[in-house]
Amino acid sequence: MASTALATAAAVSPMLAKAVDAVPEPDRIDGGLSYEPKWDGFRGIVSFDGTTVEIASRGAKPLTRYFPELVEAFAHLLSGPCVLDGEIVVRSGAPGGEKLDWELLSQRIHPAESRIALLAEQTPAMFVAFDLLALGDESLLDAPFGERRAALETFAAGLGDPIHVSQATTDVALARRWLVEFEGAGLDGVVAKPLAAPYAPGKRVMLKVKHHRTADVVVLGYRVHKSGQGVGSLLLGLYDADGELRNVGGASAFSDARRLELVDELAPLVLHDASGAAVTGETERSRFSSGKDVSFVRLEPTRVMEVRYDQMEGMRFRHTVQFDRWRPDRDARSCTFEQLERPIAYDLSDVLV
Repeated sequence: MASTALATAAAVSPMLAKAVDAVPEPDRIDGGLSYEPKWDGFRGIVSFDGTTVEIASRGAKPLTRYFPELVEAFAHLLSGPCVLDGEIVVRSGAPGGEKLDWELLSQRIHPAESRIALLAEQTPAMFVAFDLLALGDESLLDAPFGERRAALETFAAGLGDPIHVSQATTDVALARRWLVEFEGAGLDGVVAKPLAAPYAPGKRVMLKVKHHRTADVVVLGYRVHKSGQGVGSLLLGLYDADGELRNVGGASAFSDARRLELVDELAPLVLHDASGAAVTGETERSRFSSGKDVSFVRLEPTRVMEVRYDQMEGMRFRHTVQFDRWRPDRDARSCTFEQLERPIAYDLSDVLV
């Protein structure tokens, strides 16, 4: 690295956000708040010493090898040594109807160099910067966010694709409009940042608000908890337009006591083969489930539960959903994709700066 300041900033854990129910008023925090769209991608700390580019993930894992097109762009476009905090994203769709694409982004994490090179050409990534942690020989970690944001805008002015600076505003009404409109471009909420706060590695200083929705889903099966005791997660399904029951994700985060209770509650629904053994299946493996147990106990698809979710990614819930309540009044076949709220399409190019 070019300096101790750069090395220190590059090694920090990213500052995090805690969830709130609504976009907060600016006077909630001394010094006021700055609002930004919440980008749905891979968090990345980018360090550039004037020659070498390194990209670290939120968990400090190296991402550099997976995004050679970004490495090349940083080395070519950045005017000098710096450490940037931001989000790596991939977009898809025709001009005028582009949106963030999590599935294409997740495919970029691949062990084969040849595959990485091909995807870098076919589905190139972008980097959306939202903080500047060091510039030249100077660490900005102790500077208030308002100053860091101003320095970022000056430093990144005119860089152009694939490096962008996240939009920001101090207008809470505009931020609330972003929460509604930008979801149509694949973004998943709004983040509020205290203008007077220094960078706080690993601390939940920022505030985030995401969409909260409910859906009635069919319970398809369950995975045994990694401890070997009780239900670890429930597999969920919805009926499509052709009457096919599709796996749409899972619900988890049950207490120890609740995991054991669920085994008893679901026991009458467990399917058995001719020998009397419980019927099991396996969910589709992904690069993120390598080495993990993907087997599950199959259930008769008659039990309906209401869940809370934030957004869909294609035909699946984007994140693990939360159990709300059983719905004994609902017929399983009435649980279709039609009940889901779909955001109005919004062009990603209108979000990018």
